[in-house]
Amino acid sequence: MTPANLVDPKTVKPVGPTAGRAPATAGKVGVMLINLGTPDGTEFKPMWRYLREFLSDPRVIELNKAIWYPILYGLVLTTRPKKSGANYARIWNREKNESPLRTYTRAQSEKLADALRDLPDVVVDWAMRYGNPSTASVAERLVAQGCDRILSFPLYPQYSATTTATANDQLFRALMKMRAAPAIRSVPPYYAEPVYIEALAGSIARHLAGLDFEPEVVITSYHGIPKPYSDKGDPYQAHCLETTRLLREKLGWDEKKLITTFQSRFGAQEWLQPYTDKTVEKLAKDGVKSIAIVNPGFSVDCIETLDEIGREVEETFHHAGGRNFAHIPCLNDSAEGMAVIEAMVRRELAGWA
Repeated sequence: MTPANLVDPKTVKPVGPTAGRAPATAGKVGVMLINLGTPDGTEFKPMWRYLREFLSDPRVIELNKAIWYPILYGLVLTTRPKKSGANYARIWNREKNESPLRTYTRAQSEKLADALRDLPDVVVDWAMRYGNPSTASVAERLVAQGCDRILSFPLYPQYSATTTATANDQLFRALMKMRAAPAIRSVPPYYAEPVYIEALAGSIARHLAGLDFEPEVVITSYHGIPKPYSDKGDPYQAHCLETTRLLREKLGWDEKKLITTFQSRFGAQEWLQPYTDKTVEKLAKDGVKSIAIVNPGFSVDCIETLDEIGREVEETFHHAGGRNFAHIPCLNDSAEGMAVIEAMVRRELAGWA
């Protein structure tokens, strides 16, 4: 399966009564790719600033501030910046002096802009929910370039209030400070879109074909969320399970070959299970010698995929008796990944561009 087999984004037809028609007196349309965020450096101060912004978000930490802030400022922000900085240092793009997440997100924006050259009134840019370039600064930049409409694209295939919702929250906070705010659309979650499933399946098949071993089990590992968030109605878990089910169907695998786990838990409360690290350890102890892990919930490789999976989880597997381990890269700015982004953007621009 190669990129040539993918759906051509230009053939995704708009629907509805305004399909294909832009307003008669319209300005430009901004497309803003929004990713989670990244520190500006691996030293204590930039890590502290990034973690403070991230962990102060009430969408991420739902504890009452009177309870959470003493823990955040008294414990977490005194110890975690150094540890997280060391983890980031292992994966840091030293040529550009930035994290891989920023490198890949910029590349996605540049390639999308190139792909949309047939839409001259569309301006593509990229932003971070936490850190730089900030969502507010990019919104202001798009408006300054004449954009009276902005298509927000939170780069999360599966919806969660902790990711998609807070990205859109931040954009609307920026609009609250604008006297003449642009109209806004948001790309919906695309966890079950055929173009996305096709891209994932193609990427997995291509990567596995290059290995010198065949995994007995392939794990789809998604970033976890606290279980109480899910219990209160966050649809994230259902979206993840559906992505895996569709992938299993596309690849022709059974439920033993392709399984779902959740990683990156933080704090003492229960998170979505099964946990990735515990599952990998058990597989090895049960005699499984070869596994591969893919991260369908991440649009680009980042600290959670490159270091947590590519180092920590691999070490866990080997220490428990496993032999062969492979981490399948995220879609990043590959042909498969860009086919997904372009298809979704073209569809959601219907009537605007």
